[in-house]
Amino acid sequence: MPATPAAPVILGNAPGSFPHSVLAERHPAIIRQVRDAFPYGPAQHRALDELLKSCAEGVIEPLPEDAGDRDRWRGWGLDVYAGRSWFDVPWLWSESYFYRRLLDATGCTGPGAWQGIDPFRPFKRAELDAPETDGELAALDALQDRAERERADALLHGSLWGNRADLGFRLSAGEAAEPAPVLVADDSEALWSLLPPSGTGTLCLVADNAGRELVPDLLLIAHLLTEGRIGRAVLHVKPYPYYVSDATTADVVDALRRLATVPGAAAGYGRVLWSAMADGRLTVRAHPFSCAPLPYTDLPDDLRAEFASATLTLFKGDLNYRRLVGDRLWPPTTLFQDVTAYFPGPVAALRTLKSDVITGLSAATVSGLVAAEDQRWRTGGTHALIQVNPSDDAQRK
Repeated sequence: MPATPAAPVILGNAPGSFPHSVLAERHPAIIRQVRDAFPYGPAQHRALDELLKSCAEGVIEPLPEDAGDRDRWRGWGLDVYAGRSWFDVPWLWSESYFYRRLLDATGCTGPGAWQGIDPFRPFKRAELDAPETDGELAALDALQDRAERERADALLHGSLWGNRADLGFRLSAGEAAEPAPVLVADDSEALWSLLPPSGTGTLCLVADNAGRELVPDLLLIAHLLTEGRIGRAVLHVKPYPYYVSDATTADVVDALRRLATVPGAAAGYGRVLWSAMADGRLTVRAHPFSCAPLPYTDLPDDLRAEFASATLTLFKGDLNYRRLVGDRLWPPTTLFQDVTAYFPGPVAALRTLKSDVITGLSAATVSGLVAAEDQRWRTGGTHALIQVNPSDDAQRK
């Protein structure tokens, strides 16, 4: 991946910047929300208070000596960054390590009675069980008489917009009641060209959030399997709770059970997914590197081989995009194909913009966005992209 003076690594030490606000405001708020969501005991309260103080005025500390993943984190840069301010190390690294320390503070990493308890589960379940989810799933019924490509586009947009899935479905069905969201890049034609209805392809979908974002991801997979655009799907999730709402295997189970409780087309998709899990056409993977504070240029050999063998690897969400192109302040017109040229196979990004990183835009698009909104379009979740690098590694060489 190119590393030029024009693309510095993003830090969190600039007051007023979006990364600084995440570290200084969002992380303390998350600690307080987690503390209030569970009847934790005195030891956990003390640990959460210490983490809260550390975020504001402390430095990065090593993991406990008995942490099972201590050596892994040392290999991921802990020895380099320990003792430094949370604000003065790469923002991607600082964010990731914060969530790892939060798991320690709540007892999720054990040993003890709280081992394995997801501190974010109440928030995930509240979203998944919300009445709005029923409305989003009911919108699927109107798509059943549409042509396959129209349904595919609807489900792709539902997955793209996550918890705006209802809007995505209705837009593609021609039933939008509100202005269309803004796509700053749309390579959907290239995406579909990589997934023809041959029934033999393998899709690796690297998930982002649980709840009302994971459900549309699963619906998209169900459609691709049903229509023979793929013969197999591998859903990559996080091996432990991460970034508040990132999907784990438990969240996949919750989403599938949620689909089983609703009528209509959504329930049919749920049955397809349940069957696909049973016969191996859909598998769930939770690789430790999914929680690494590193870009995907540093893929371990087993993941590199898996992605190289896939017909398409589809990365969902903002965090995966930052890891895919590098968490750097690229000029927005930097080619997506250039910054993903290292990737071992065809790759696509489906992302709602929620951070500063962006590549692959035309100069005219950038000028229009800056003139209309200054920089808010980068972080407000009102704009999105579908980007594809269809060339495999051999072709790029």
